[in-house]
Amino acid sequence: MTTTLRVEPMTGVEPDFHAALMEEGLPTDDLAEAGRTFFRITDGPETVGYGGFELHGEHALLRSMVIDPERRGRGLGGIAVDLLLGKARAAGACEAYLLTLSAASFFERLGFARIDRAVAPATILATRQAASLCPASAVLLHRELSA
Repeated sequence: MTTTLRVEPMTGVEPDFHAALMEEGLPTDDLAEAGRTFFRITDGPETVGYGGFELHGEHALLRSMVIDPERRGRGLGGIAVDLLLGKARAAGACEAYLLTLSAASFFERLGFARIDRAVAPATILATRQAASLCPASAVLLHRELSA
């Protein structure tokens, strides 16, 4: 598949981003808080999704990842995750974490592994995502970020 997928920085308060997350049942309460880095995912001139991360020292919390439902199944999600993790790595992250209720198998195919919350770094567990926005039933996944 030929794609010109790119990630473009954004503030996180854009109405279309908020609407896309709401449509997927993803948290939106903390999008404008400091420490979050969000991106519009584009393929040529078209927006195909969104995603971002929070950086906590050498640990990144991947979050707010969504691909337009009409474009799923084409490999765009995997490419987008790789681009986002590249941005996190460039910002200093050595490891990535994420919480999900419904997409664990997708992220496992991308090299993430399920972990118990008890072994996660305190900085990740203290995020609003882990502490209050995502229910305790959310799966926590981890992946090393290679150079």
